[in-house]
Amino acid sequence: MGDKVDDSAIDPALLDRWALAYLARFASSAENLRRVLLRRVRRRSPQGSETVRQAAPLIDALVERYRRSGLLDDAVYAAQRVRSLNRRGEPLTKIRARLVAKGVDSSVAADALSALRDEAGDPDLTAACAFARRRRLGPYRRGAADPDRDLAAFARAGFSRQVAERVLACTDVGAVEALACADPD
Repeated sequence: MGDKVDDSAIDPALLDRWALAYLARFASSAENLRRVLLRRVRRRSPQGSETVRQAAPLIDALVERYRRSGLLDDAVYAAQRVRSLNRRGEPLTKIRARLVAKGVDSSVAADALSALRDEAGDPDLTAACAFARRRRLGPYRRGAADPDRDLAAFARAGFSRQVAERVLACTDVGAVEALACADPD
C-alpha cells in the first residue's frame, strides 16, 4: 500500500479509483478531495519526481467532472456538515472554521450557516445544550455544581458567556431540553 509507484503509473484511472474510494468513506468538499488526491500522489511518488506537477491538472479535471456530475457539491456538503456539527454541540464560529479548513468557499459556508439559523432559531444555544449534555455540564453534572468550571468549559469550546449562562441557569435536564427546543418567535 505504501509502495512508491513510477511516474507513468499515476493516470486518470488510478486517480479516479482513489477519489471514489475516498468518497465512499467520507463526505468531502471539492477542494478537500483535491488536497487528498495531491497528498496521495506525493506520498506514492519518488521524491523529486515530476509526478505531482503532472498529476495536478488530472486531479483538477477529475474534480471538475465530479462537480458537473453532482458527485461533489460543496453547498450540500456544507449544509450537512453544519447540521451535523450543530447537533454535536459545536458553536457557529467553530463550524465556520471547520468548513473553511475543508476548502469550502466562504459564501457557501455563510449560506449554510444562514440556512441553519432559519431552521433552528438560535443554533448556538441549541449547540450549547448538546455540548452540556455531551460533557455532562450544568444540570447534567452528576456531582456538585461548579459553575466556574462549567463556564470555562463553554468558553474553551467557543461559546459566548451569555449562551453558557443561559444553559447553566437551567435547574434540571428538562429545562435544558426545553431551552434547546424553544422557538425564538
